[in-house]
Formats: sequence, structure tokens, C-alpha cells
Amino acid sequence: MCGIAGYHGNTIAPEKAADYLARMIAALRHRGPDAEGVWRRGDTGLAHTRLSIVGLADGAQPMTREEAGLAVSFNGEIFNYVELREDLAARGHRFRTSSDTEVLLAAYAEKGLDCLSDFNGDFAFALHDARTRTLVLARDRMGVRPLFYAEHEGALFFASEVGALLALPGMTAEIDPLALDQIFTLWCPIPPRTAFRGIHELPPGHVMTVQDGQRTVRPWWRLSYPDRSDVPPAGPVAAQAEELRALLADATRIRLRADVPVGAYLSGGLDSSFIAALAAKTVTRGLRTFSLTFRSEEHDESSWQRRMAATLDAEADSVECPAEAIVSRMPAVMQQIGCPILRTAPVPLHLLSARVRERGMKVVLTGEGADEIFAGYDLFREARVRRFCGRQPDSARRSRLFQRLYPYLPGLKQQTPEYLARFFAFGSEALDDPLYSHRPRFRSTAAAKLFFSAGLKEAIGDYDAAADLAGRLPADFGRWHPLHQAQYLETAFLLPGYILSSQGDRVMMANAVEGRFPFLDPRVVDFATRLSPDAKLLGLREKHILKQAARGIVPEAIIDRPKQPYRAPDAEAFAGSARPAYLDAVLSPERLAEGGLFNAQMVGKLKDKVLKGQAAGFRDNAAFIGILSTELLRGAAAQSSQPVSSMGHAAQ
Repeated sequence: MCGIAGYHGNTIAPEKAADYLARMIAALRHRGPDAEGVWRRGDTGLAHTRLSIVGLADGAQPMTREEAGLAVSFNGEIFNYVELREDLAARGHRFRTSSDTEVLLAAYAEKGLDCLSDFNGDFAFALHDARTRTLVLARDRMGVRPLFYAEHEGALFFASEVGALLALPGMTAEIDPLALDQIFTLWCPIPPRTAFRGIHELPPGHVMTVQDGQRTVRPWWRLSYPDRSDVPPAGPVAAQAEELRALLADATRIRLRADVPVGAYLSGGLDSSFIAALAAKTVTRGLRTFSLTFRSEEHDESSWQRRMAATLDAEADSVECPAEAIVSRMPAVMQQIGCPILRTAPVPLHLLSARVRERGMKVVLTGEGADEIFAGYDLFREARVRRFCGRQPDSARRSRLFQRLYPYLPGLKQQTPEYLARFFAFGSEALDDPLYSHRPRFRSTAAAKLFFSAGLKEAIGDYDAAADLAGRLPADFGRWHPLHQAQYLETAFLLPGYILSSQGDRVMMANAVEGRFPFLDPRVVDFATRLSPDAKLLGLREKHILKQAARGIVPEAIIDRPKQPYRAPDAEAFAGSARPAYLDAVLSPERLAEGGLFNAQMVGKLKDKVLKGQAAGFRDNAAFIGILSTELLRGAAAQSSQPVSSMGHAAQ
């Protein structure tokens, strides 16, 4: 994995182009510390910072195929490049390197943009075709690898991270009010919108072409599910589980392709344990695993990690993340993420990837994606319970069902049935609402907007982030099974918008570590979308078929343990002696008034509550982390971009 950047447009003078490419490379050097390269032709320039993983000696980029007039700057991996290379060689193509980048060039020369469907990989690339005078920007199906773009000085600039675009002279870093409203409702912006005005994200599974000044953005792949009437009945679980096991084994096998060692993250849960077990069966020199531990029992899974590592006979490495580390690392992490966050969860993962790099490794497998495609999140169970109670409000089973939802949240489990009914709002929302499954999350998150300034509220106006999201759903969305609707919302938006970005690519590549995700193999995703809903969520038993597939490979105790999603201490990390020196400056009334985004008086009271350890509930936690991360991001952007613009409204 690497960093890519470039421009397209005839308004950039050669001497200025060289400077701009150098600035963007410098901002991306953490993504690719092994080598750098620049290519320019006519009105187009490409830049690359390389993390050498495949084709160590001959995979330098940008790479060209002169006879076809092609040049590419490529970030990511095409995991099936070996098979594609053999097919292309049989068609007469000749190769001079052992890299997957050259396979990409040959595939494009052979099939044009149709080659994208052949790629089993995680990628973002910029390709220039001199024959047609076309620039192509493309991104993988699930949104694993990032790609951002902006108009500047009459040209199109693009890069792997927002920070590289902000490094351009004259680029302004202005927080987008509607993006902030989306983040404080949906947890992430809706692409192509980003946290900054004028900077856009190419959505997952999309391709942009620029030819003769005309820009076109279109999907080349779309996540989809069968109509509810076409959903097959639950088939023989044993046969389906065996098919899934074979698919995952091969998805893991091809993601072990590298000219450097590949390790694995091990959380102690089913997903990472399954992938680590499959990898251990394939690697020849023993598997190395990496785990996070916490001092608080609520967040720590170290006993399960040790148990699985012992089962694998793996060389296990772990790093403890105390509250002090979360507090001290947060400013640096926000500079890498480039988008406000509502939880501190990315910060410990930054610490974990640093440990991987310290141990001399560049690549790890992880279990991300399983909860989305096999219905593992409690949100899916919650929606099923809410629908049941909405249809049968007088059922005596209500209280027991609600209390089964979140066993790892004792405070919620101790509440009365009446409180839980109000909290989950059953019966108050239409069952045919396309966002039904996510309404409680959106509602509880949006409560943090109480701290928005009057100026920010005025700028947002009557905009409704949830309605915007609903308006972007596929035309056939309403014909899908409710579970599939919920899975789509989680997989198409939050997965790429937060999990794979803020918790994934940004904090891993900040330390030059590439993450690979076997559960997001397109064959596995396609298999999962075609399954009966009951194969995934059987009653309230999440990931039913995945658990069956893991039996005999993963210890039964790990398969059947209660779900414990990855979380980290949020506002409580800042209480007491952990108070950081930067906090008063970042959240000072003067700083908040200058930014114009948050109500300085209310933020001051919230900060005092947090420091005293009195922050209560999701709203206080999300608001505090959201406000702090936004203000830290503004500060980081101010260092990258001159001049820096705020909203221009006084905080009231």
C-alpha cells in the first residue's frame, strides 16, 4: 500500500507542477517510506510514495506502459494478480516486472475500464491514457483504499489523504457545516462530501473519467441484495458453512501473497480469530499476532486473546493502551484521520499499528467486515426486537428481549422495561421507514448537536442528514428484507466512512502498515448477500452461519462467547490526572469563538463535567470527543494550509 497524488489540467506551469507534486509527496511520506516517484506528461502529473510489499525490486511507481500510452500511480493490492497475469500472458501481453501494478496496466490495455470487475483487491489509482487523453480515478468496491480530489487553480488535484491537498499553496481548510451535521448524526460524511468544503471523496466502487475538460463520476460496482420475495429459504447450514469456510480460506490465502511477512490482528473475538486460524494453516514460518489490551475490564479482551494465540501456537505480541496514551496521542491521530470522530477508538489502533511497525512488519490481516456482511452487530438484533415489539406491543417477552441486547453495557441492562421501550422507541416509528434500523443510533448521536453554536445551526438551516441519506438509497432498497436494508446502511456507509478509514487506513498507514480484510473479498461479500437472513441472524443469534463455519477451527468458547464489540475509553480517559496540557487551549472560549462551530459556554461546562469524571451517557461522550476532535482537526489543518478559514460565525 502506498500514497498517490497528482493533477490534471493545463493551467499548472511546469515549475509550479514540480513544486506541487513535491509538497503532496511530502504530506504522504508516512504512507510510503520506501521510495518516491514523479511522472509528468503534458497536462497531467502523477506522484507516488511507496510501501514495498509485492515486487520489491521492480515495482517502482508511477509505472508506465509506453507502447499503450499508459501511466499509473496505484495504491493497494490486486490479490488475484497471479491468475490475471497468467490470463493476460496467454493473450499476448509481456511483463517486465513481478508487481501487480504492471498487471493493472496490462488489464486496462486489454479491456479498458471493464478490467475493474476482474480485480479482487483493495485499490485506488490514477491512470493517464495518452491515446484518449483521459485521466481515470478509480476506487475499490468496499472503500478500503481512499481517494480525494479538489479543484485548485483551474486544475483537478487528487491524493490519498486530505492532508496532501491541504499542503497545496492557497488551499483553504474550511470545515463544511453540512459535513459536521452528517458526522454528528451518521458518524461520518456522506461521500463525495468530506469534512472540508471544496475537498471531495471518490465514493467506494466508483470511477471518475476526465476527458476534454468533461468530468464523469459513475459507479462501476454496487452493493445489492435480492428482493424480499426472491430471498431463498434457509438452506442446509452445514453445506453453506462448508462453502463459506472454503471461500474464506481462499480469500485469506491470496491475502497472504507478499514479498514480506504478513501478520494478523487478534482481538479475541470470532472474526479475527477465524482469520488468524486460517492464516496459520497457510503460512510456512509461523504466524505473528498483534493485540490491544486495556486496563478497564469493560474494554479488555486479553484473556481471550491469549487463549486463541495459544491455540494457534502463534508468536503473540500485545500492547496495552492506558488512558494516558489515548489522551496524549489524540492530537497526532486527528492530524492523520482528517475527519472529526465521535469515539476515541481509532487512537488505540494507531498505537497497535505502531507496534506492528516497530516489530519490522508491514502487513496484517484483520477481521473487519464480518459484522457488516454476516449481521454481527447488536444493532441488527435491536432492530429485530423493535420490529417485534412494534407489531406486538403487549407481548410479555418485551422486557426479556430488550435486556438481552447489550450484555456488555450493565447500566442499560439494569434499566426497567419501560425505560428500555422509550430508549429504543419501539412503536413510535413507522416499520416501513427505510432508516428504521438506525433511527435510535442517529437520534442518540444527534443529541450531541445541542452544543452547536448559533452560527453553525444557522449555516445548517433545515438540512436533515438522515433524510439526505435516505434520498441516496438504491431504487430497489424498499423491496429488500429489513435485515438486508440494515446491512446495506452499515456496509455501504459506516464501514467505508468510519471503520475502514478513521479506524482503518488512516491509523494503519500513519505507521506504514497495510491492513488486509479477507471478509471483504468480493466472493465472500457476494456469497453473504445471497444468503437467507436467517442464515445470518437466527432469532437473536448473530453471525449464525459464520459460527458454524468456524467450528473445528476456532475454540468453541470463543465462537459462543457473548459479542463484545471493540471499544475504547472515551471521555473517561480525560478525567482526573489524565488531563492533557493542550485541552484548555484547544477548548478555550477564544479558540471556540474564532472557529464559530460550538457554543463556548456549554462546551466549558461539558469539559468541567468530563474532567471531574461526571460525563454521563452517550451524548456527553460523543459530544466531548466530537468537539475536541473537530477543534484538533482545525488546528492540524491550520498547520497544513494557508490561509485557513473558519465559518466566520461567532460562537454563542
